[in-house]
Amino acid sequence: MDLITRVTQQFDESVAAKQAATEELSGVIAEGIEHMVAALTNGGKILACGNGGSAGDCQHFAAELVGRFERERPGLAAIALTTDTSAITAIGNDYSYNEIFSKQVSAIGQPGDILLAISTSGNSKNVIMAIEAAHQREMTVIALTGKGGGQMGQILGDSDIHICVPHKRTARIQEIHLLTIHCLCDGIDVMLLGEEDEN
Repeated sequence: MDLITRVTQQFDESVAAKQAATEELSGVIAEGIEHMVAALTNGGKILACGNGGSAGDCQHFAAELVGRFERERPGLAAIALTTDTSAITAIGNDYSYNEIFSKQVSAIGQPGDILLAISTSGNSKNVIMAIEAAHQREMTVIALTGKGGGQMGQILGDSDIHICVPHKRTARIQEIHLLTIHCLCDGIDVMLLGEEDEN
């Protein structure tokens, strides 16, 4: 297979995966937007955690809220728990890598806050422990997973939201997670600022 054909195949698979996910995920993403807006307008904040590419997604999301997405607005309270290397390495060294997020959630999470928990497999132990800590702090969890949701899907409560990408391939799941993050940011802006005047 030549490289152009392979690149084209990647694009085609990505488009097909997004189309397949649209009907299944649109409603639950909209529900996630409503929960996030309610938390933010009630003085709450959104904490985000994940590993690897999912850590990058957490930082992307937090940056869009604290700065801006596509429209000017006041900054919104969001923190990526993946960025404080001193806290992460101290917790990892003194306790374990599995606790790098849960310790932060326990320290700064408050009732009414939201935890955005991202894992393509749904089986990341440190994200699972963060969810457990969020439940102890009476926080709502919005989980982004794939591959059936894994262990994360099994521990989510009735008030939590599970955005589970219906795909098995990590790259496709991550692509849809990024699109979901943009949908969340756009929806938050629309609910706070109203529809954009296109004239």
